[in-house]
Amino acid sequence: MTAVPGRVASMAVEREERGVMSEQPAEIAASGGGSTTAIPAKQALLQRQRELESELAHARQAAGRAKRGVGASEPLATEPEEESWLMTYLDMMTLMLVLLVVMLAFAGKGGGLEGMKQMAGGMLSSRDGVLPATDGLLPESALQVPTPLPSKPTTDPLKGLKLDQLGDDIDVVVNESTVSFRISSEILFSSGQADLSLAGLAVLRRLVPVLNSTSHVIAVVGHTDSVPVRSGRYPSNWELSGSRAGGVVRYLEANGVPSNRLRAVAYADTRPLADNATAEGRASNRRVELIMEAPGS
Repeated sequence: MTAVPGRVASMAVEREERGVMSEQPAEIAASGGGSTTAIPAKQALLQRQRELESELAHARQAAGRAKRGVGASEPLATEPEEESWLMTYLDMMTLMLVLLVVMLAFAGKGGGLEGMKQMAGGMLSSRDGVLPATDGLLPESALQVPTPLPSKPTTDPLKGLKLDQLGDDIDVVVNESTVSFRISSEILFSSGQADLSLAGLAVLRRLVPVLNSTSHVIAVVGHTDSVPVRSGRYPSNWELSGSRAGGVVRYLEANGVPSNRLRAVAYADTRPLADNATAEGRASNRRVELIMEAPGS
């Protein structure tokens, strides 16, 4: 049979007690022979008694642990070690927060950098990247709202133009930044020619006052249809359209329009308004346009 640990400890205690009781008469009997050996024997007996009492106490402790289900050699459980570094870290963060609040208070009262240096005990230096001290948290220049740029004035391109005197011979086309005066080539020139006709001179004479009422740049653009020109004077429609634009420019310059506002442009048949397959379309494509451009366009 297997002995129970508690029972074994109890039996050991009983044997130790019986041993003490049995040894005492032997020591006493041995000391009866004479008084010279009585004292050493008594001291030895007391020493032995103390040792037995100590062993008895250990045996009782072992018996108690056995009853609680804990082995004699198993150490008692110890409390987990506290993480002291976390407390140190929290203390440091609290101290830095307090220091920051005090620095902001000094800056708000106008103490500036010198007051913060005195408060911090000289820990700050001029090379710590601190912004220059001001009377407040931000300089007044940083709080100023920039003045918005004035918007570009929008002007009516027709403002000031006397268009009611132009007549039906001139078509006016108004865009966002330009005004075009479109005149049919049938009115300005004879077929295949670049010399202004009498009817063309009359139309341009009515247009000159309108052009002189502004200071805009004027582009005189010549256009033709897709039919090749049959004239030895003009090898192609490019020369014909360029000569017609140049003739109009010379007339305007001679009648008071500054030359620095004029330019001649030739497009030949590359910018048609209508289909060149019909006679009406070709007639619409043969034209001269005077485009008045607003400044900055």
